[in-house]
Amino acid sequence: MTKLKLHWQILIALLLAAIAGSVAGTDATLFGVRWYAVFDFIGTLFLNALKMLIVPLVVSSIIVGIAGIGGGGAFGRLGAKTLIYYATTSLLAILIGLAIVNMTAPGIIDGQPAKERLGMAQVNEEVVASMEGKGAGDLVGIFLRMVPTNIVSAAADGQMLGLIFFSLLFGFFMTKIEEPYAESQYKLWNGIFQVMMKITDWVMKFAPIGVFGLVAKVVAGTGFAAIAPLAWFFFSVLAGLAIHSLLVLPALLYFVGGVSPLRHYRAMAPALLTAFSTSSSAATLPLTMECVEKRAGVSNRTSSFVLPLGATVNMDGTALYECVAAMFIAQAYGIELGFVQQFTVVLLALVTSIGVAAIPSASLVAIAIILGAIGLPLEAIGLILAVDRVLDMCRTSVNVFSDSCGAVIIARLDGEENVLPDTPPSAAKG
Repeated sequence: MTKLKLHWQILIALLLAAIAGSVAGTDATLFGVRWYAVFDFIGTLFLNALKMLIVPLVVSSIIVGIAGIGGGGAFGRLGAKTLIYYATTSLLAILIGLAIVNMTAPGIIDGQPAKERLGMAQVNEEVVASMEGKGAGDLVGIFLRMVPTNIVSAAADGQMLGLIFFSLLFGFFMTKIEEPYAESQYKLWNGIFQVMMKITDWVMKFAPIGVFGLVAKVVAGTGFAAIAPLAWFFFSVLAGLAIHSLLVLPALLYFVGGVSPLRHYRAMAPALLTAFSTSSSAATLPLTMECVEKRAGVSNRTSSFVLPLGATVNMDGTALYECVAAMFIAQAYGIELGFVQQFTVVLLALVTSIGVAAIPSASLVAIAIILGAIGLPLEAIGLILAVDRVLDMCRTSVNVFSDSCGAVIIARLDGEENVLPDTPPSAAKG
């Protein structure tokens, strides 16, 4: 009997979750136990398992990858290609979002600003309170977090920028010590990395169950009714994400990387579906690395540097969303932004997307920074809260897909020949 491939299992789980969540809602019970609480328990348990893997997997993979690169020249070339790719794709995503929001004008309904019709009075006070005092100066904190005062505390608090910076330094200088010590250090960290990948394989066997719990909880809590009043905004964001992930990134894969985009979609299907359900690039990182290495054929040398860094600083979908959201809010308030203000939105969306994963409240805080810079009230965040969770799932999938495309393209530019072969190495495993 042929085993159903993982991405099909996850897709079936998504469909069943949508049905179960819409039927159960938040109040349905069985033997006195709310189905919503069951969904929450299953989803949280799976998410915790993924998060448990992040720190040891990121640290060991980066150290092994950097040590494998060797000299400073090779490290510099790989780093330069990675940063150029990330900056380019994020900027393209933002410009796509800017073009769409200017064409569709989702903040204007029947020729009038949509502020009152969208119920601006209903603002989540907790979200607003968490963002008070945020401004453009908070961007400095992104760079300060790159150099943590305590690496153990940074790991415990999930400060990925600091953790990645330390791991890069450790892996680089590990190659500078005397040979007996360098070899033993490399074997130690490579052993840790191999163990973490085995644990990842085991955790992902439960992915369909975890995805079911996560998505069923979202559907049960919000349903689909919240999309209606914000339909134009919702579909403007989706259109931008679709153009970026179905046209721009595949074009880069084909013309720059010289590989088949369809093969890459098939290779990354499990990671993309998991990213959609978890709404976390970091939580999806273990599976992203597994798909890129085992299914797409990228070397650990490249993936261990590109992917952990991308999960923290490369947020194409988030950058696009920030731009569209800020422009939508301005339109809803009846404020016409000129070239300078729109350029400010583009620049801040690009910069804040780099550190958004390390900032509390994620992209909502980054949007607050942009709103403050162009003079819009903080309470305007309330306009988009109803659909933020669903769009978060979509933009996270785009973030992960962009990271994986970067790993493939950079691997090809570095001369790797076994990337996305006709028959993927582990295609039979699903």
